[in-house]
Amino acid sequence: MARAAAAAVLSDPVVPAPESVASEVVLPELWVVEASQWLSSSAGRVALEGYSWMQAVHWVAGSGLYQPRRHRSSGLRSFTKTTIYIAQLLAELTPCRPGIEYLMRRTGLSERAVEYHLAALRETGLLAYISKGTRVRGERAQASEFARMIPPEYDAALGIRTVLRDETAPAYTRAVTGIAETGRKLMAKLGKQAARKVRRPRPKTSSKVSVKASPTGTPEDVDGVAETAVSEGTRCTPMGGGGSTSSSAADTYPPSESKLASGQSESSSRKKSKAKAGGSKTGRRKLNRIGRRYQLGRELTQQVEWLRGCAVPRIAWVAQNVADAGWTVTEVLAWLHLRGTAQRVHRGSGLLAVLLANAENVLDTPAKRADAIAQWRGAQEAQRRHDIERVRTERERYEGDWQDPTSRAVRSKVDSAIAQLKSISRPAVQDLPDDPSDPGAASYEVGEAEFADIRAAARDGLAHGDTSLINDTIHACGPDEALRVYGPELISRARRIDQFRRSSLTTLIYGA
Repeated sequence: MARAAAAAVLSDPVVPAPESVASEVVLPELWVVEASQWLSSSAGRVALEGYSWMQAVHWVAGSGLYQPRRHRSSGLRSFTKTTIYIAQLLAELTPCRPGIEYLMRRTGLSERAVEYHLAALRETGLLAYISKGTRVRGERAQASEFARMIPPEYDAALGIRTVLRDETAPAYTRAVTGIAETGRKLMAKLGKQAARKVRRPRPKTSSKVSVKASPTGTPEDVDGVAETAVSEGTRCTPMGGGGSTSSSAADTYPPSESKLASGQSESSSRKKSKAKAGGSKTGRRKLNRIGRRYQLGRELTQQVEWLRGCAVPRIAWVAQNVADAGWTVTEVLAWLHLRGTAQRVHRGSGLLAVLLANAENVLDTPAKRADAIAQWRGAQEAQRRHDIERVRTERERYEGDWQDPTSRAVRSKVDSAIAQLKSISRPAVQDLPDDPSDPGAASYEVGEAEFADIRAAARDGLAHGDTSLINDTIHACGPDEALRVYGPELISRARRIDQFRRSSLTTLIYGA
C-alpha cells in the first residue's frame, strides 16, 4: 500500500467518485517525468492484453492532454497517427521488446524518429521500462523491454474502478472491478477504434502534423486515420477484469535486437524465408552502383594489409571509379602489385587514391585485367618458392653440426688454424715409417711452438663463449690429438661453457 501511495503522488491524478460524470472530471496534463518511466515507479497499471491497451492509446491520442513542447524544445509536438501505428505494432509483441531496426523497417522512419515516438509513449504513461537496452561495443546489442501501461488519467476520465487484490503485490498490478455508467458510451467507442487496424500513414509534404482534440477524448477526434476492420477475438472488458496480480511481461532471455520476431511464430518465419530463397529468383537483392562501391571497399579493407582499420565508406569513395568500371577485388590487388607499394604507409586511403589513379583507363578491357591477374599470381608463386628455399637453407644451416663463429676475426683465425693443422698433419703422417719399431726410422714430433697461434685463437674464442674451434678439432682429429694441441685447461673450459650453455638456468656474460 505504501508503494501504491508513493506512485500516486508522483503523477497526482484526480480520481473521481465511483459514479461521477466523465465530463465533469478536470484532468491534469499528461506528462510523466523520466524518473517515473520505469515499471517500479510508474503510477499506472499494467494492461493485461493489447486490446484494452489500444483503447487507452486512442483515448490519449484524442484527449489533447499531451503537450510536450511545454517541457522540452525537441521531439514530437503532439501525439500523431504514426505514434498510434507504432503502438499497434507494440501491441502485437510478446514480450514487448521492440528492436529499433524492426520498427524502422515496419514504419519507414529514421532511427531518431522512432525514438521520438517511443519517448511520446513513455511520457504519456503508456509504456514503462522493464529493462533498458544496451549498446556496448564488441557485444551483441540488446533491445529495451517495455510493459504496456494504462495511465491513471484514463481510469479517472472513464470512471474505471480498480482494486489491489494482494496488498503485498506492486501497485501496478491493480485489477479492474467496474466502470461508471457515464463512461460506458465512451468505452464502446474506444473499443470500436481498438478493433480496427490502423494503416501505415503516408508521408506528407509538410512536416507539421495537426491532431484535433476534445475534452472527452473520443476516437473520432483523431483526423484522417485510415482503418480496416479486423476479425473479432477474445477480449477482456473493464467489467470483467481478471484477478491476476503479475505483469504480463514474463522474465525471458533477452534476444538480440536483430533477431526479434514480429509477433509470428519462429516456424512460420522459417517457412517464409525458405520459400522465398527457393521459389523466387529475385530472393537476393541485386546491388546497385553504390552497393558495389561499398562491397569493393569492404573487401579491400579485409584483404589489403595496409588498409585494415580504414573506414569502409572512405575506401568505397576512393575506389568508386574502378568499382563503376566493374572491377573485382582480385583485379584491384593485381593492379596494386603492378604499381607497387611503399615501405611505410601513413594514410592508407591516400596511398590507395594515388595507386588507383587512371587505373580504369589503363586496364580498360577484361583481357588486360586477366593478364594482370596472371602476372600477380605468378609473382606470388615465385615468392612462395623463394620463401620455402630460404627456410630450407636456414634449417640446414642451424640444424647441422658446424656453425660459423660470429666474429670475423675469430673466423679468420679458425680458417688459418684449420689450414695449418692440415698442412702439419699430412707431412707427419706421410713421413712416418711403415714399421715404427725400425730403429733407423726418424721420429717426427711437433713441439709447443707450432701450436702457439692455434691456442691463442682458441683462448680468444673461449673468452667470447665460442667453443667451435676446439669442438671441430675433437671431431676431426680425436680427443687425444685435441688434448695434445690445446692442453687440458682449454679443453676443460670449453666443456664447461658447453655445459652451461645447455642449461636453461644459466646466463653467460662474456667479457671484452
